[in-house]
Amino acid sequence: MPAIPPRRLSLQQIVEGQRRAAFVGRESELSLFRRNFAIPPEDPCHRFVFHVRGNAGVGKTSLVHEWQQVAEEFGALSASVDEAADSVPELLASVAGQFAEQGHPLRALDRMLVTYRRALHDVAGRLAADGDEPSPAALAAAQAGLIAAGAIPVVGALAGGIDPAVVARGAGGLRAVFGGRARQQEEAGLLAEPVRVLTPAFVAEIDRVADVVPWIALFLDTYERTAPLLDRWLADLLLRGRYGELPANLVLTLAGQRRLDPAHWGDRGRLVADVPLGPFTEAESRQLLHGRGVVEEPVVREVLRLSGGLPVLVSTLAANPGAAGEANATAVERFLAGESDPARRAAALACALPRRFDEDLVAVAVGVPEGGSYAVPGLYDWLHELPFVAERHSGHSRYHAVVRAPMLRLQRTGSPQRWKAAHDRLAEAFAARRDAAAEGLDPERLWASQPWRRAALDVLYHRLCARPRTALPEALRAGIALCSQRPSRARYWARTLAEAGEDADNAVLREWGRDLLAAITDHGPRPTAALGLLLTRAELTDTDRAAALVARAWDRFRAGELDAALSDHGRAIAVDPCSEHAHQGRAVILRALGRHEEALADLDRAEEIAPDWAWAVRERGETYRRMGRLEEALTVLDRAHAMAPSDAVPLGSRGLVRHVLGRHEDALDDFDRALALWPEYAWALVRRARVRTALGDPVGALADLDRAEELGPGLAGTEGERGEVYRATGRYEEAVACYGRALALDPDYAWAHGSRALALEALGRLAEARADLDRALELDPEYAWARAQRERLGET
Repeated sequence: MPAIPPRRLSLQQIVEGQRRAAFVGRESELSLFRRNFAIPPEDPCHRFVFHVRGNAGVGKTSLVHEWQQVAEEFGALSASVDEAADSVPELLASVAGQFAEQGHPLRALDRMLVTYRRALHDVAGRLAADGDEPSPAALAAAQAGLIAAGAIPVVGALAGGIDPAVVARGAGGLRAVFGGRARQQEEAGLLAEPVRVLTPAFVAEIDRVADVVPWIALFLDTYERTAPLLDRWLADLLLRGRYGELPANLVLTLAGQRRLDPAHWGDRGRLVADVPLGPFTEAESRQLLHGRGVVEEPVVREVLRLSGGLPVLVSTLAANPGAAGEANATAVERFLAGESDPARRAAALACALPRRFDEDLVAVAVGVPEGGSYAVPGLYDWLHELPFVAERHSGHSRYHAVVRAPMLRLQRTGSPQRWKAAHDRLAEAFAARRDAAAEGLDPERLWASQPWRRAALDVLYHRLCARPRTALPEALRAGIALCSQRPSRARYWARTLAEAGEDADNAVLREWGRDLLAAITDHGPRPTAALGLLLTRAELTDTDRAAALVARAWDRFRAGELDAALSDHGRAIAVDPCSEHAHQGRAVILRALGRHEEALADLDRAEEIAPDWAWAVRERGETYRRMGRLEEALTVLDRAHAMAPSDAVPLGSRGLVRHVLGRHEDALDDFDRALALWPEYAWALVRRARVRTALGDPVGALADLDRAEELGPGLAGTEGERGEVYRATGRYEEAVACYGRALALDPDYAWAHGSRALALEALGRLAEARADLDRALELDPEYAWARAQRERLGET
């Protein structure tokens, strides 16, 4: 019988073999991961999650590739995902696709993903039929917003990317778009909460496949970028009963720059093997250099000095170590030593200037005239062949920080004039993107839009790099606006100042950035300390000082510090009597304190200063509502909505007024429209639940309350409204339990005492009912409804 010739290796197998042969070091990390497959899942020493972390350029991706090979040696079905999958549905689709290539399709999940994509395009088509043709970017924004409805805060829809009617209203709210057929309602539910619907299917499919393979290994690289989208979902995935039971032969690997967030992973520590990755040891660096043929000791020592042991630098310098006598050779010369074309070298240096770049920004950085062409053909593609350029798969690339820093220093010191001119060009390019992103947005909420915010911060960065002293006031003013509109993102602004200070070598910017970051870090998401720094250290105009005081007042108001908030608004008015924001803000606090007439006086002044400002009008309508002047409230809220049709708040307030007036269908329509504009409007969700209860839809009411609880967990009002739903449907024991939980959260919640009394009465527990009504009246002697109920129940 003729001998069977050996099977030929594929090109990919040969390349992979060469890559693995070139891999050096990390023996302890490889051993740790390999040993885990020999430990049964039931053993307490087994780890289900590995988290490799370290700075850029330290070799995390290379190690993850090696770990994936190790897993496959043990028969694992594996999939690897990076930030190209920037949402849960995209991650699931990527994993399903890779599993299918290995002969294990996740068919049930694939069918649901097909339905999800079809439904998304259906929505776009229906909008187009109504004359609102969505662009590809708008469709992407819609998808981002719809995904967010099930997992993360919405950005795409609120950024004005697509008509808000598309985005994340929940299955009930999407009925106007989808119609009434069962399949369409199912698709609406899938669009409204894709994570909640898709994840159980994914878990079930994984569990099925786990019966026929030894191990399942999932790898998530560049986790520092996807953690904001995936962290909570992954942590919940490991929580028993949340989405289903995961198989015990699953091993998950995360690779990122930072530690895992303890808020999500703190109680799952025993599941996780934390693997911090530092620079190469000298021995490991020498091993890599010797493997690349770099053996001359003077050259090796020079590479060790320049690289600091960072694998990306050791690898780059190993390719072009240069002559041994070049004692003064810079790191940049080493990075580009293999490139003799001066145009390419100049372009590589220029593209280090932006913090992130795409092909359009490359043209700006290298100075290509509008309508012109690159001096270097294929420049953008060539850049991605460089070992220190990381492709981010989302239209933006960036240099490894350890390479970018010396390139920036070389350009800043080599030609200050070119440095300024290039940063000016980049600032103008980002300003154009910022202005385009502002289209259709409320000027009062620009900083809440991620696309607008990202471009605006890049404008600040480049202006600060070009002219640190003159651009600083603009940057500080921007920080005040950001703290006012989206305080949770203030750290990005502070980091922009710090990075500009480092890259421009400006001590003032570095100090501002350092101190602001410290203030924000010390106080969590609250911007009070950062605003305090601005008020005490910055040279602000009266207008800017008033704006900073107003921003700090709102932060204090949200924290329940009403007296301090009132004081800040008063100081703002003293500094700038024509600040409509200060008058409007103080009116809101006065209203919260029950000082309605004083609040109306402040709103009079705000409208006098800015007659066309809808926010002051809507606050007047809300004040009338709380005063019980419902018809006046309705008239004013109609006017506020006409002035700002994209503002959800007047619709929410009007919906509650209509509900109190008994116009429940109109109220439901208002709440539906408000939540289409602002899917995270928890207040409106709770009030819509009340309306749905009145209309005989307890299932919809409970769904609204579930979503409100997700957005703002642990609020007494949400639990109290849940009790109302149960009471209205005759489930009195469950209602009493809900009211009890509400009162545990807020013992002074007079309304919950009064409502629990009716549930107790229905159960025949009259003495407890009377006690609850007595307590409600003790807390609020003006509670007329509770007094009437108490008189009705009589004495014991």
